[in-house]
Amino acid sequence: MSKKTKTSHVGSSLDGFLDEQGMLEECEHQALKEILADQVRQAMKENHISKTAMAERMKTSRRQLDRLLDSQVPNITLATMSKAARAVGRELHISLV
Repeated sequence: MSKKTKTSHVGSSLDGFLDEQGMLEECEHQALKEILADQVRQAMKENHISKTAMAERMKTSRRQLDRLLDSQVPNITLATMSKAARAVGRELHISLV
């Protein structure tokens, strides 16, 4: 009969490690951007909105929309995210917690 052993964690948490490396804030920003972009893509899919139609609704270029949806482009303004939310019939809510 094998005996199960409880595995204990060694070292710090991932957040602690990233904070020690000075990377926590950057990683959190990147994660938020990816989540928002994914929500916009999902809303576009649910509403059958093409990228061209989405860009027209946002009154912007297709290139700007591609930047918004690209997880490798970190600097997207709140105004752009708000336009994207409105274009798919949603609202952007931001809060301090």
